[in-house]
Amino acid sequence: MSTPAVPRLSVRTRLTLVYGSLYLVSSAALVAVTYLLTVRTMDQRLTMTGDDVSPATFTRLRNLASGGDVSALMELKAEANRRVAEQKRDVLEQLLQSSLITMLVLGVLAVAIGYVVAGRMLRPLHTVTATARRLSESNLHERIALDGPQDEIKDLADTFNRMLDRLNRAFDVQSRFVANASHELRTPLTINRTVLEVALASRKSPPETKALADVLLGNTARHERLIDGLLTLARSERDLAARTATPLPDVVHGALGHLDDLADEAGVDVEARLTPAVVTGDPVLLERCAVNLLENAVKYNVKEGRVWVRTGVRDGTAFLQVVNTGRPVPSYEVGTIFEPFRRLRPDRAATRDRTGSADGTGLGLSIVRAVVDAHGGTIETVPRDGGGLSITVRLPVSDQPVPALAAVP
Repeated sequence: MSTPAVPRLSVRTRLTLVYGSLYLVSSAALVAVTYLLTVRTMDQRLTMTGDDVSPATFTRLRNLASGGDVSALMELKAEANRRVAEQKRDVLEQLLQSSLITMLVLGVLAVAIGYVVAGRMLRPLHTVTATARRLSESNLHERIALDGPQDEIKDLADTFNRMLDRLNRAFDVQSRFVANASHELRTPLTINRTVLEVALASRKSPPETKALADVLLGNTARHERLIDGLLTLARSERDLAARTATPLPDVVHGALGHLDDLADEAGVDVEARLTPAVVTGDPVLLERCAVNLLENAVKYNVKEGRVWVRTGVRDGTAFLQVVNTGRPVPSYEVGTIFEPFRRLRPDRAATRDRTGSADGTGLGLSIVRAVVDAHGGTIETVPRDGGGLSITVRLPVSDQPVPALAAVP
């Protein structure tokens, strides 16, 4: 049985409780000291004077003193002591009652004042927090405009601004590198592929040249897939520049359209049961996530195997689930399949292998994890009884309306 989570108190509430507790403790100590000093003073100095004795008692006391009646004098002394004790008790009770009422009233006032003061002191931190929440890759130029004295909070804001400067420069460098790498890496491969295709199509090329060109063309295609995967991984690991309401069934339909030929060649039956589910994110990356999941499910399957894909909303979150048949996957291997350049050999599911064959680049599930992380989702991977995997992607449900399709004129 899980223990219920204890709600966390804000810093403002904790500071208020600290202020109020310190005041109540110090006030209680002050009341106790005042009470003890008052008791001590009354014990030492409180005596009965003639003003405290009635005229009849005073006349009786004088007659008894002149007549020498000792027992009567003792009774009068006892009566005087009782009256002094009663007066002392009344004074102390009134003092204690007044002190406690005053302490409670001032305690409530101190808590209220402490709450207001704590809010004013923490207001600059709220400004820093609000700015940090608004920041993303698209607005790293924004800075915390914090006014006030050069205290610890101002130093924190200035340090945060300097960190944003460094992050902004780093993202600019990364963006330029990705753009340049995309161009510089794809251009020579495109040229090589064109030359090889020409060599294959030429009637003058001998069979040996065509065989070599066919092998080189396959290697070129694999390198192109590797570069595309790396660029997609770099893009998906960055913050999303634009988010739109995207229905998951549409994403899966688009992914299935890309994999029809692959499923037919592998002899794998794909069954889709898609119920409505809308998430907020990048439709292109989400479709790439679905393509990679389905491609992985088809590739690591058995002849005449099956793949089940589901979408819907469960427990307040949207989900995309892909389940496939296949060879058994050990549970200790589940955590490694999402690492870059890690994959399971189709013939030995329990063996890790570096990328290096035509079966894949080892980036498919890494891209899936990066896309899911960028969309604030989670992945649950469970080995399936009888072989294969069950991979469930959970994403936050969108609160944006789905854009309507434009009418065709």
